[in-house]
Amino acid sequence: MGWTSVSSGAGGSNEDYVAVYERSGFADIVVLDGASSVAQQNYIDQDAGDVNWFVRRFGTDFGAALAGNGSQEQLVRRAVDATRAVFEERTAGQAVPVYAWPIAALTWIRILPGRGAPELILYCLGDCKSLLLRPDGSVQDLDPYVNPQEAVLAEAIAALAREGVSDPCARRARLLPMLRRRREEQNTDPHPQSLCLAPAGPFAARRYSVRAVPGSVLLVMTDGFYRLVDPYGLHTGASLAQACVRDGLDAMLAALRAHEAAAGAGTGMAVKQADDASAVAWRFD
Repeated sequence: MGWTSVSSGAGGSNEDYVAVYERSGFADIVVLDGASSVAQQNYIDQDAGDVNWFVRRFGTDFGAALAGNGSQEQLVRRAVDATRAVFEERTAGQAVPVYAWPIAALTWIRILPGRGAPELILYCLGDCKSLLLRPDGSVQDLDPYVNPQEAVLAEAIAALAREGVSDPCARRARLLPMLRRRREEQNTDPHPQSLCLAPAGPFAARRYSVRAVPGSVLLVMTDGFYRLVDPYGLHTGASLAQACVRDGLDAMLAALRAHEAAAGAGTGMAVKQADDASAVAWRFD
């Protein structure tokens, strides 16, 4: 077994977080993608930002929670409770609007030993991507989730483009009321589909179990890294997985940033013209 990882901010603070926890007999891969703040200020970390603070604080608390016993939901909630306690302590006396509460996408994959083929147990919130490249060259999308909000956002951006609004800053200002309403919904959903500070009910996590035969490679990435597939169209999911194994994660990250630099600001239909990008590759010997 062996693994590599890469993580790069698109500019300023990196709001992704990746970690691999290896213990006797099993391992946990954790990939977090913090959602960009829609608040007018930071309440916790004036330098790196509240979203950066959230993913790193949760990552630390989650690592501690993994040392205990419990179901996947229980361990995630235990870490969230610890993170929220610190958040409440550090924001005491401040009126923090609900849309300013940070959220993140989370993919957690536990790798359990198996006779001939380890078992992968997936727990997924949000839109990180997990691909399994098998020795025969086939690639399986382990969590074929499509974020429905992306279509809503794309239509809103297209409507602004039809009005002649293409400047990224002006576009974000026009979208901000919608983005804040959506963030409030995400933070108060009785079955939250994103990692949030104060879940009103059980997380609506997508769960999967799959076997990885020897020679397979598991790739877990944030949607910023997966931009090589969608929306840039430089790869398919299969060709991306194969290129990551052939050329390495660093080379693929460099290709991503080179494409974004060549495209320049103001092109594309996204709120952010570039995104933080992170990935983990785990090889099954």
